[in-house]
Amino acid sequence: MDRKMTNRSKYLLALGLSVLAPCSHADTLAKIIRDGSVSGDLRSYYFSKLYGAPKQENQDAYSLGGILNAQSGSLDGFSAGLSFFTANSLGTHGADSKAVDTTLMGIAPSINALGQAYLQYQMPQRLLLRIGNQIINTPWMGPRDSRMLPQTFQGIFAKVEPTTGLTIEGMRIFRWKSRTSSNYYRDNLYYPTNYDEDPLYGVKKVGLKDNTPASNGTLAFGAQYQGEDAKLAAWYYDFYQFANLFYTSVQYGRKVAGVTPYLAGQFMREWENNGILQNYQASLFGQKGSVNTTLWGVKVGMKVPLANLFFAYNELQPHAHSFGGGAIVSPYGNYTAMYASFMTNNLLAFGPGHAWRLGAALQAWQKQIRFLAGFAHFNTNYEGRTNGVYLDLSYFPRQLRGLSIRDRVAIDNGLASYAGHSFLYNRLMLQYAF
Repeated sequence: MDRKMTNRSKYLLALGLSVLAPCSHADTLAKIIRDGSVSGDLRSYYFSKLYGAPKQENQDAYSLGGILNAQSGSLDGFSAGLSFFTANSLGTHGADSKAVDTTLMGIAPSINALGQAYLQYQMPQRLLLRIGNQIINTPWMGPRDSRMLPQTFQGIFAKVEPTTGLTIEGMRIFRWKSRTSSNYYRDNLYYPTNYDEDPLYGVKKVGLKDNTPASNGTLAFGAQYQGEDAKLAAWYYDFYQFANLFYTSVQYGRKVAGVTPYLAGQFMREWENNGILQNYQASLFGQKGSVNTTLWGVKVGMKVPLANLFFAYNELQPHAHSFGGGAIVSPYGNYTAMYASFMTNNLLAFGPGHAWRLGAALQAWQKQIRFLAGFAHFNTNYEGRTNGVYLDLSYFPRQLRGLSIRDRVAIDNGLASYAGHSFLYNRLMLQYAF
């Protein structure tokens, strides 16, 4: 009797589980969706370039679009994310492509892309592993999100925090999507526009042709430590077939009576022999050869409540018989790691030489106003000398959180590529983040 009841109980339990299983799966799915999130931004950007050189046509561009992100809830640490990117010129480009600032969104009337699509596993405070199309942010490889759409990367990314203040990151990237592309490709900014049908703009014109082998991507890993008074970072990048890059930086500052003086230093070294740039006769500033780059810089400043004042210096050393005479090789265009750089003025664009910059960042009106200003001087081997002025004003109205209005202006004077004339670049950026 007991055995019969036991068997009957087992039968009823199995029958019950078979009935309840779909409900259990449905509940799990509902929880994943319920614990997920949706975010994004709407953007309206207008860029204009005014050249003083008589033979250089002025350029402008307008775009309306944004980003929609969807993140699932976590199931035992696993989750997924999707991002849809869109940018639209609304017919404002006109027929003359030479009059368009193609760095904003290229020349096409619209860009629609699945910018991110990834699976990830995360242990809170300790480990993150992400596979797929994603935004990555490191000193010499990042989103460069100052246009309509950020650049994104396809590959594997891992981050671990073994102890408080220490972060270790590693990645293997196979393809990327530029800021003006709608898909992922095996190229970078040294390949010509329309290489493998990639409509990327903002490329470095170094003479590579359509028959250049495709890029094998990037391997990178780095460590960052942030203590109470110090920040340290070290990175290694293998831009396959293009350059090996080692970069390190350190910053120290101690707060005393509400004032924090600080001192920072950085060093970068690149090398590559018999890579694509050398073997396919690429040339920058009329200089060919292997990659051989040495950059260093210092920065000294002072932070006070609502303000940061600083002086920065960078030197990019010349190297004879090398690509660009010692130029920086940055396949994905990042330059903001350099202390003495901003918007249009940087040694990635100008090549070997030195630069210094005075800068200030101020906040006012209960942090609704942010103002950045800078003056820089560049003395370079191939582009000559130039003085640059940078002004950046942002407004964040408290009445409508997420809205920001930003106007950025850069003025260069005397650069060789502008035939010794002044150049004014203005970017009016309206964004609502939700």
